[in-house]
Amino acid sequence: MHLKEYIVKMLDSPYDMKALTTVVIAKTLFDMGTPVYDAVTYRLYEKYHCYIPDCFENPEYLREALKELYGTSHKVIIYSIEQKLKEFTLDKKTESFLQIIVK
Repeated sequence: MHLKEYIVKMLDSPYDMKALTTVVIAKTLFDMGTPVYDAVTYRLYEKYHCYIPDCFENPEYLREALKELYGTSHKVIIYSIEQKLKEFTLDKKTESFLQIIVK
């Protein structure tokens, strides 16, 4: 068994993958700067009445919030999230999440 497969098996619960995705999104936004994190979380709540963890089930909310705030530059943030999560695409929900945000 490869390390990736082992990690995905350890993160077997959908709650674990949701938590991992939440941390990756939050870290990526914070890496871009606190104002970016604040703007995205505000937009998510203002428009969709949701928080970052809710984006795992509704990735289109994150994609649209980033597009609205940053135009075509949103792709830089999406790419960073994708790079951090792509090794976990053995999990179908994570794979689906990534497919939706990169559209």
